[in-house]
Amino acid sequence: MKQEKVSFLADHPFYTKRFAFYVGRRCNTETVKDVAKELRLDRKTVKDLEIQYMREKLRRAGKPNPKVIGIDEISIRKGRIYRIVVSDLEKRRAIWFGGEDNSAESLNLFYEQLGPVKSGRIRLALMDMWRAFEKSTRKNAPQAAILNDKFHVMKQLNEALDKVRKSEYARLTGKNRKFIKGQKYALLSHPENLTTAGRRGLKTLLAANKRLNTAYILKEQFGQLWSYKSETWARKFFDNWKASLKWQRLKPYEKFAATVERHWDGIVAFCKPENKVPLGFVEGLNNKIRVIQRRSYGIRDEEYLRLKILTCMLSDI
Repeated sequence: MKQEKVSFLADHPFYTKRFAFYVGRRCNTETVKDVAKELRLDRKTVKDLEIQYMREKLRRAGKPNPKVIGIDEISIRKGRIYRIVVSDLEKRRAIWFGGEDNSAESLNLFYEQLGPVKSGRIRLALMDMWRAFEKSTRKNAPQAAILNDKFHVMKQLNEALDKVRKSEYARLTGKNRKFIKGQKYALLSHPENLTTAGRRGLKTLLAANKRLNTAYILKEQFGQLWSYKSETWARKFFDNWKASLKWQRLKPYEKFAATVERHWDGIVAFCKPENKVPLGFVEGLNNKIRVIQRRSYGIRDEEYLRLKILTCMLSDI
C-alpha cells in the first residue's frame, strides 16, 4: 500500500491546514473549551490543531539572532515554580521559554541553545535586579551591557510603600485605621489611573497620615530618576533622594535604597542613548502571559504553554 502526503492537509488527517490555522487564530482570543463548543469539536482536536498553527508561526518567524534581549521570570503554578522567558526586544517577540527555576543554571540553558556565536552578538540585556540572571549573562555574554528596567525597580519601591502602609495600619487603632483600610490600590496606582472617588480617598488618606504621605511623595519623586540623560546628574538625584530618608523611620525604603545602590550600574545604564529600549513591550508581554494563564486556568502542559508564550506576540498567519 502506498501513502501519498497531501500538502494542504493538516497533521490531523481529517482537517485541512486552512481550517487548522482558522482554529489557531480563534484560540488567540478564546479558550480551547469555547472554540471546541462552538465548532462542535473535541477539545483535544482543537488543541492539536492550535499546536500545529503555533508551530507554523514559529517556523515562519525564523531562528532568533538577538542583539537586545529581555530576561524575566514567570510563575507557572503555586509553590514558587518558575520558568524563564527571554525576549528579542528589537524584533518584539519572545524567543525562549524554559529552565527548571529562576537560577543562573537555568538561564545558562538559553545561552547554550543560542550558541556562543550568537551569544557573543548580544549588546544589551534588560532584566530585573535578580543576581542569578546577571551572573549567567556575565558568564555567557560578557560583552553585553546590563540594564535593570524601570518597571521592576518601581515594582520593588511599590512593595516598600505597601509595607509602610501595613505597618501604619498595625500601629494605629480604632477609627484612625479607617483612612488606610481599602486604600491599597489608590496608594500604589499611578494618579492618572485613579477614578474621582479613588483620588478623593487617596487625598484623605495622605492628609490623615503623615508617614504615608511622606512615603508616597518619595515614591513619586523617585520616578524622576529616569528623566536624567547624564549619569552624574542621575547620581546626584539619587544621593539627594537617599539623604531625604534620614529621620523618616521608613525601614522598607532604606532597604530599597540599599538594593538600588548595589545595582546602580545596571540602573543608571539607561542614561546612555544606545540603551533606550521599548520597556512597554516587556510589560505588554507580561500582561499577555498573565492573560494566557488566567484564560487557561493554569496550563499544566508546559510544551503547550511554551508555544503559547513564544507565539503570542507574532503576527497571525
